[in-house]
Amino acid sequence: MVGLMYNTETTLAVLPVRGRFDADQVHDVQHEFDSLLTAGARFIILDLSDVQFVDSSALAVLVRGMRSCRERNGELLLCGLRQPVKAIFELTRMDRAIRIYRDELSARSALAGA
Repeated sequence: MVGLMYNTETTLAVLPVRGRFDADQVHDVQHEFDSLLTAGARFIILDLSDVQFVDSSALAVLVRGMRSCRERNGELLLCGLRQPVKAIFELTRMDRAIRIYRDELSARSALAGA
């Protein structure tokens, strides 16, 4: 399940994902990414605090999202990773490609300081 918050003044969107972020959910998340980017978002914070599992299809969506944000001089940030999800990012070294923060506030603060 996904939902979003979008601030048109700062081109920042927060996209929370819940449950298992896998092949069953990637199309919804990709659609949300595309909609946000079309609407002008350049910075997207993906909140994974309610996600228990990610698979390779989810990682692929994140890579596409990261590239799309960077093409717009923006950034994709992740926050709220639980230990099992964080371990997947570390094993795949995705934690080196995408900035990860403890929570949404930390991610927002990082963007404000940039």
